[in-house]
Amino acid sequence: MAKEGVKAREVKRARLVAKFADKRAALKAAGDFEGLDKLPKNSSPVRLHNRCKLTGRPRGYMRQFGISRVTFREMALAGKIPGVRKASW
Repeated sequence: MAKEGVKAREVKRARLVAKFADKRAALKAAGDFEGLDKLPKNSSPVRLHNRCKLTGRPRGYMRQFGISRVTFREMALAGKIPGVRKASW
């Protein structure tokens, strides 16, 4: 499990990206790089990082399910993900 503060920081970054998206696009189109400099650093979409929705784990993220590989494996073995079952040859 990731620390609550780290998860909260990521949520805050996502909020800032959404808030300044229009302004950032307008400044980029106008070529006003000084104006872009004055925006908060965390309002840049590059700073977002995918995290597991359940545990907050930053690595091994599976986009299709929105969870990490560890959580995916646990849920798949428990039969909690529809249409996914353990491979057996």
